[in-house]
Amino acid sequence: SAGDEGEAPAADDSHAACPAPLTAKRAELLLNSALDVLRPAPRAPFVPAEGESRAERCEEILHLQAAGLKTRLAHTFTTHAVIGLSGGLDSTLALLVTVRAFDALGLPRTGIHAVSMPGFGTTSRTKSNAERLAEQLGVDFRTIAIGEAVRAHFADIGHDPEVADVTYENAQARERTQVLMDLANEVGGFVIGTGDLSELALGWATYNADHMSMYGVNAGVPKTLVRHLVAHEADELGGEAADILRDVLATPVSPELLPPTGDGEIAQRTEDLVGPYELHDFFLYHMMRFGFAPGKIYRMACRTFAEPAGEGAPAYEPATILYWLRTFYRRFFAQQFKRSCLPDGPKVGSVSVSPRGDWRMPSDASAALWLEEIDGLA
Repeated sequence: SAGDEGEAPAADDSHAACPAPLTAKRAELLLNSALDVLRPAPRAPFVPAEGESRAERCEEILHLQAAGLKTRLAHTFTTHAVIGLSGGLDSTLALLVTVRAFDALGLPRTGIHAVSMPGFGTTSRTKSNAERLAEQLGVDFRTIAIGEAVRAHFADIGHDPEVADVTYENAQARERTQVLMDLANEVGGFVIGTGDLSELALGWATYNADHMSMYGVNAGVPKTLVRHLVAHEADELGGEAADILRDVLATPVSPELLPPTGDGEIAQRTEDLVGPYELHDFFLYHMMRFGFAPGKIYRMACRTFAEPAGEGAPAYEPATILYWLRTFYRRFFAQQFKRSCLPDGPKVGSVSVSPRGDWRMPSDASAALWLEEIDGLA
């Protein structure tokens, strides 16, 4: 019948309704859904997992650091080393590594010259820890105050010492490096660099100051891992040395270049200025180890840091993560010129910024594309 002719065959019912056209908005929603991060990544990707393996890995890393320095000492027939010992984490780790290298070579620890150079921001806590640790380890320790020399330098260049600006800070850092370099000549040794991988990534170093040394033992160790290496040595050493190391671990990270507070406490806290190192190390690992783009790293970080972790580690809001992610990329690109002329140092993990090995990057490379992607995440 005519009515029958107008009905569609039953076999074609599945094709009766065509899907809605894929609009740009729908495509964006589908893409965002596909990009959702459902599983948190390790919060500290550079740090070995807890348990027996962590102690083994920490021991292996310390051995690699010491082996690199041992080789350099033997190659240069050097029996003396000079370290600026501030009482902070990085210089403490550098001293522990240097002691291991000297012991491996059968050299007397008195050939290690640890130098405290109190300036305008040095606190009694850090200075005391430096001196006590040197005594416990049996190395030579001396104090060379830099205040008078820096004030004379201010007069030479016409800088007002009441103005605590970048000149005020960096003049102290460069005076300290001059002291260490010249003392190394005096004793016939060389300067051990203390800066870590996180600082190198962010350019958090004064050019031609703590940026420079004859061998940087911490160049392959990020800040989050430095803590665990020092804690491991505290467990290994025990006694008073362990107590000192644990107080170093409890001390706020600071360059101590600005005067202390009225009650003698550290006034300048690095992470207030440059951002949380656990975030920066997370960004650094996933950018360099896997080549992830800012958008993916941001989504991973939002999922990973959504909840607080143990030991008082905080959660971070997406806006906070985005702010420090932008800081990370901006600084990483802008500060490449410091990494282009790094001192030698051992590679101890899968990430390195050495211009002689893993990381070849023009000093004037533009961050525009990366920052544009980050701005689009807001």
